[in-house]
Amino acid sequence: RDEFHAVCTKHGARPAEVCVQFSFLFDAIVSIALSSSKPSRVKGNIELANAKVPDALWTDLKAKGLIKVDIERAADGQMVAKLSKALPKIVFGTSSLGNLFVELDAATKQELVSEAVNGASGTPVFDSAGKYGAGLALESLGEALKALKVSPADVLISNKLGWKRAPLTTPEPTFEPGAWVNLKHDAVQDISYDGILECYEEGNALLGDYSSQIVSVHDPDEYLEAAKDEADLKKRKQDVLDAYRALIELRDAGKVQSVGVGAKDVTVIDFISDHVKLDWAMFACSITPYTHQPSTVLLLAKLKAQGVDVINSAVFNAGFLLGSDNFDYKKVARDTHPELFQWRDEFHAVCAKHGARPAEVCVQFSFLFDAIVSIALSSSKPSRVKGNIELANAKVPDALWTDLKAKGLISVDVHARA
Repeated sequence: RDEFHAVCTKHGARPAEVCVQFSFLFDAIVSIALSSSKPSRVKGNIELANAKVPDALWTDLKAKGLIKVDIERAADGQMVAKLSKALPKIVFGTSSLGNLFVELDAATKQELVSEAVNGASGTPVFDSAGKYGAGLALESLGEALKALKVSPADVLISNKLGWKRAPLTTPEPTFEPGAWVNLKHDAVQDISYDGILECYEEGNALLGDYSSQIVSVHDPDEYLEAAKDEADLKKRKQDVLDAYRALIELRDAGKVQSVGVGAKDVTVIDFISDHVKLDWAMFACSITPYTHQPSTVLLLAKLKAQGVDVINSAVFNAGFLLGSDNFDYKKVARDTHPELFQWRDEFHAVCAKHGARPAEVCVQFSFLFDAIVSIALSSSKPSRVKGNIELANAKVPDALWTDLKAKGLISVDVHARA
């Protein structure tokens, strides 16, 4: 309230008239009900309904995070409220909450969520999926948020849909064997109109008091790659489009805020964007200092023209650019892939020359492309969450990009934005 009153005072507006006029930013609201026990106040109430509030006041309230809607000028010149679809610079991944490679205890999971909530500038956004630990990540996220007393209105959850829980009848889950530790359930894929709606409902049930407002089909590229022949591929493409028809209906009904797509194979993102009005797209292992094909850069421009925001993930090529021996989730070695290691050695040398950490260079490379508005980073260690947030806001010397281009380590030209 103190901050709200301060903004009102700055713009010479009374809090009462701002509260009343906020109602009329929503075109569905045609009237307000006001009452008074004092005849002298009736005239003042009428004046509140006809008051004028400076446009800049709404901008200030939004900038300070005091309101959660975007305020835009409609064609008739009136200011109107639109549900904000703007993504923060960092989206918090939750695969570790599903016991990816290591089993975390409940306290550690809650600490991971707490660090993300407390470190976020604005509303924190968590990226999860029914596939992550066969729903365990969604359960753990909901439990942690509830324990932290985070209001459902103060968090956004993305659920990548396409996998449902199933009984565990084998020693370990049948999906991604070796990746998930000590699970009590299996998961099965179901990409179809009905299947995706079932995934959506199950995901919300697992989240408990929370629900997903950001939805997508999980790894449609892998689903299409599994086609046995052309006839099967045609059917699977229709399955994917039917799943998106269900998601668009959820969006149109106001049950979710936005619909997107995430895939490692960007040609599948291209295909879906030709058939579906997307709000966002998540790239993986496709835009990094090492990997940025001209066709991918052109797709970024296409999505930007379509009004699609891009979230970039796997910005370290699955850790390889920082020093691991896994490149895009596959084991590599110097003797078998000498060109990869030579590139990394030269990349690290340029980073060291300019006093920049490879991690922050990888992250900031994403933001050289104006279609990319956010990055997805995850960690299994609470102590690293703050560092991830700092990566999203790091400053990299302009000369570093010039050096990388001169040495042939990146293939794009880097220019200062106007």
